Amino acid sequence: MTNKDLYIKICAEKKGVPLFLQPWWLDVVCREWDAAVARKGEEITGIWAYPVENKMGVSLMRTPMLTPYLGPHVFYPADLKESKADSFEYETVAELMKQLPEAKVWHLAIQPGMKQAGIFKQYQLRAEVQQTFLLALAENEETLFANIRESARRNIRGAEKEIVIAEDKECLEQLYAFQKNTLGNKGKQLAYTHGDLKKIMDACIAQNASALWVAKNGATIEAIVWQVWDNARSYYLMGGQNPDTNSYKAMSLLLWHAIRESKKRGHATFDLEGSMDEGVERFFRNFGGERVLYIVLHKNDSLLWKMKQSVMG
Repeated sequence: MTNKDLYIKICAEKKGVPLFLQPWWLDVVCREWDAAVARKGEEITGIWAYPVENKMGVSLMRTPMLTPYLGPHVFYPADLKESKADSFEYETVAELMKQLPEAKVWHLAIQPGMKQAGIFKQYQLRAEVQQTFLLALAENEETLFANIRESARRNIRGAEKEIVIAEDKECLEQLYAFQKNTLGNKGKQLAYTHGDLKKIMDACIAQNASALWVAKNGATIEAIVWQVWDNARSYYLMGGQNPDTNSYKAMSLLLWHAIRESKKRGHATFDLEGSMDEGVERFFRNFGGERVLYIVLHKNDSLLWKMKQSVMG
């Protein structure tokens, strides 16, 4: 059995493997992928799925499109003492790193909570940090709403009087158009096509792991939020606003709706997929989540890739 076959078997048997590490997700977002598996005796202690990518003869280790995090996932024994958890994690991640193939270029985001930066440094990888906002859903709905900033609560209450929210997967193309317009206004291009989104959506539907929430004012779509989830956590994957409407209130209502749906599903956490963009960060901060940093690993040992990046800016 190959490591990839074993990885697929592990994900089918063990609970708690995050959505973006699931084989079916990787099959959609990667042209090719493989996996490292760490063992201690007969026990599986950790897994690490990674994309296999080579462009212009340069080996790459990059986070795939529309995938916020990859990296190692550790299976902690149920009887492991808290004082030994860090050592267990270190040994597991160190073993997984040994199994990864050599790559000249790295740009890989690691799941929040992983803190073994020292191991990555040993492999000449530069660890930078980005942020997300994690909203714990243990409190009741009234408390979660009270924890939202007052200005956002006013927007939600106002939007409830005029906006209807429904799930409509047929609006995926509209979401793509909203995204394209937003990035175009910032002088950027989308790194994915509508076809890419459709493949991910179809896979999510097959796994019952997705909802596309659409906010309408009459016949007009004001905003759309794409929510995905695994057994424990729900994620804001993508959102878009109608450039022809004042849809700020609609986005606030959509996000609150997604949070409520997450709680109904029994999820422990809602991941707001935080952004380093100042405007997006300010919006997400309104919802009372905890700011959490995560590691992004970088390396560029390819002169050709450095030249390519220089040309592309």
